[in-house]
Amino acid sequence: MCQLLGMNCNVPTDIVFSFTGFALRGGQTDTHHDGWGIAFFEGAGVRHFVDHQSAVASPVADLIKRFPIKSKNVIAHIRKATQGQVALENCHPFVRELWGRYWVFAHNGDLKQFAPVLDGAFRPVGNTDSELAFCYLLQQLRRRFGDTAPALPALRVALAELVAEIATHGVFNLMLSSGDALFAHCSTKLCYVVRQHPFNTAQLSDEDVSVDFAQHTTPADRVAVIVTAPLTTNETWTEFAPGELKVFVDGLPLD
Repeated sequence: MCQLLGMNCNVPTDIVFSFTGFALRGGQTDTHHDGWGIAFFEGAGVRHFVDHQSAVASPVADLIKRFPIKSKNVIAHIRKATQGQVALENCHPFVRELWGRYWVFAHNGDLKQFAPVLDGAFRPVGNTDSELAFCYLLQQLRRRFGDTAPALPALRVALAELVAEIATHGVFNLMLSSGDALFAHCSTKLCYVVRQHPFNTAQLSDEDVSVDFAQHTTPADRVAVIVTAPLTTNETWTEFAPGELKVFVDGLPLD
């Protein structure tokens, strides 16, 4: 299946270190070679990059490794196709507008016999179960709350119910954000680490690269990195429980 990477911070931060290791899983240290993508929130806008080439062969991925785009919320994905051909329109993350905000979504898993009726406001462009699930999620949120965005607690409850419903059709690991918070749901495998003062040196597991975060941060900085499998060998990663939905705000998971 695919792999997910997310970052949520209290100050705009670049994801170059984590993405460098993550991208290698897109065809070098793992077999997720059917496309990749990444989205960075920046104010009300989103910088969105996708490529149907593998992450290790993509010139666009090389750009992301060299260009330190700073953001408080980032979602990335490397694809191993289960439904839908290898094509640009099937590359995650997907982006849609709801309540005057961009929403970004990426999925790792496989949904069987999932064929919800869509009312037309949100329609998939490609032919993946993932994009279909994203359109259904947004449709149901708008049906529940109308034209006004709910407060975070109500949104969290609604998403938990909808995600549990969709997950009855198969594996539904996902990341979702509108730029204020990052939602992450685990069906089978997901973990996270929070980096904060005092910062230490981290060593990538997929490449012989390390970074001393103390040299690139302030004591007030805080960063949560969420990923399918740990990216580093010398940090303590916390595993999600199956069926767990976590919400990250300002670099911390909310209780």
